[in-house]
Amino acid sequence: MRNARNSLLAVGAIVLGALGATTGFVGPALAKAKAEAPAKGLTPQAVVDGAWRSPEDRARDSVRHPVASFEFWGIKPNMTVAEVRPGAGYWTDLLAPYLAAGGGKLIVTSGDPDKMTDAQKANRDRFLKRYQDNPALYGTLEVGVFAANSDKPLAAPGTVDLIISSRNFHGFVLQNIKDYALKSMYDALKPGGLVAIEQHRGDARRPQNAATGYIRQDWVIAQMRQAGFEFVAASELNANPKDTKDHPFGVWTLPPTLQTAPSGQPANPNFDNSKYKAIGESDRMTLLFRKPAK
Repeated sequence: MRNARNSLLAVGAIVLGALGATTGFVGPALAKAKAEAPAKGLTPQAVVDGAWRSPEDRARDSVRHPVASFEFWGIKPNMTVAEVRPGAGYWTDLLAPYLAAGGGKLIVTSGDPDKMTDAQKANRDRFLKRYQDNPALYGTLEVGVFAANSDKPLAAPGTVDLIISSRNFHGFVLQNIKDYALKSMYDALKPGGLVAIEQHRGDARRPQNAATGYIRQDWVIAQMRQAGFEFVAASELNANPKDTKDHPFGVWTLPPTLQTAPSGQPANPNFDNSKYKAIGESDRMTLLFRKPAK
């Protein structure tokens, strides 16, 4: 969620915040991981331990629970997986090597390049370059379009096994593209295909306010069902009971953003965020849905 609020509220770009430097492909590290993994590819733990990952991403593994998420969502190495709005690439750095080693395929989404500004295109190209420069590690990423102002698809209809949408649902609501987003995902999935959702979880006792970044779990489930999906399961693997969900700058008051002033205003050096550091990252729902087999 680096610069997460801006990247979610900007239509058309894969990522609008600073992407930062990333480590390159480490040949011996990948060879070692492959040697220790089953013959058919890498294990989820092997990619989590991968030397190509940034220190910042590694530091968040204890709160993002990637291995448990792989297991709960049923990610298999030979799947075709689409990642909606990959942000700064936390999941991309895990999914791409895992799928490339196992014979699968990863699709990441972008806005419609025919309707992007030059700055948006530059950010898109910068994001993709780090993966395209290391095909031995990341394989060949495909790029789908996720943009309500475009008639281009997320993926060819009925070709995707699993779609991952992490911390996006409030953005769909704020941008008034929820119906587009769910239909786009539904169309791309094979019959029986899955949608994996991780989202900041709102308090079910309070009115929903997507501007805080929190969305109610019961509402998300209802919206997915209304769009034609079957609810499969919910997990508490990303739960955080310390999150009171009533922070002055919404979910962005918490780590990793630690916002100290209203959006659009300079940071406030006098804001004491020790309380929010102690809370940690947000309480999040982790859900799985299925497109009906027939």
